[in-house]
Amino acid sequence: MAKITVVGSANIDLVVRTPRMPAKGETILGGPFFSGPGGKGANQAVGAARLGADVAMVARLGQDQFGDTAAGNFRQEGIRLDCVYRSADAHTGIAVILVDGAGENMIVVASGANAELSPADVEASADAIVAADVVLVQLESPMATVLRTVEIAHQAGVTVLLNPAPGRPLADALLRQVDVLTPNQTEAQIITGLAAGTPAEAEIAARALLEKGVGTVIITLGAAGALVVTAAGAEHVTGFTVDAVDTTGAGDAFNGALAVALSERQPLAQAVAFANAVAALQVTRQGAAAAMPRRSEVETFLLEVR
Repeated sequence: MAKITVVGSANIDLVVRTPRMPAKGETILGGPFFSGPGGKGANQAVGAARLGADVAMVARLGQDQFGDTAAGNFRQEGIRLDCVYRSADAHTGIAVILVDGAGENMIVVASGANAELSPADVEASADAIVAADVVLVQLESPMATVLRTVEIAHQAGVTVLLNPAPGRPLADALLRQVDVLTPNQTEAQIITGLAAGTPAEAEIAARALLEKGVGTVIITLGAAGALVVTAAGAEHVTGFTVDAVDTTGAGDAFNGALAVALSERQPLAQAVAFANAVAALQVTRQGAAAAMPRRSEVETFLLEVR
């Protein structure tokens, strides 16, 4: 069984459907409203667990009702809670999400306890990190915490999968310890300072990241799939055409699935195609973690589209 440790954020999502996004200063009527577990780290953990992985989560929640809800969701999904810590002086992270009629979204996050996930927490969770096949981390945690996670995993020879979202500049000391980096085109541009809007530009940006020491760069292209760039060359792995309902969590679905596929030692292009399929299924449903597909659904989908 694939063993994944996810170090990152856990939120409760507050979601409102709206026919269109409001203009600045405008109030519009929307609905329906729903809430559920979210946060990039938690979404990716749920995605990996539903695909059959043994998943441990390293995160911080508040000592509040939202924290109880998030912890209960982890238990329900079979995610190990040994390294989920609770903060008495910070609320559980909250994301306020608007989703329009085309399935596009706008999100504001109040990080709360996520901002208190510390290098000391990571060190206390070292056993879970070094026991994993893949450690999956994002950028909704403090940068010092991300760096310490990557250091511990890298020193132990564990595969480091970094999803650099939300986008921000990254130090070379971090990048050279990353085995697989998965920016989207905007994030690739933020990290490198190079345009990445076209496939040709994205490949140039990816090669700049390889020169900084990243092992493999996978630039996600939305519905168009992903561009995989290694020292051996570049390959465009096409995506799948689906009717999107809600794109919230698509990147998280991709990364959770990629972590599982890499843990299972699937060939790289096959692993990315698998992750594309999981993301495609996820956007056909409403919500983030709640919309993550199960392994049987993914395998059926792949059989149908071949």
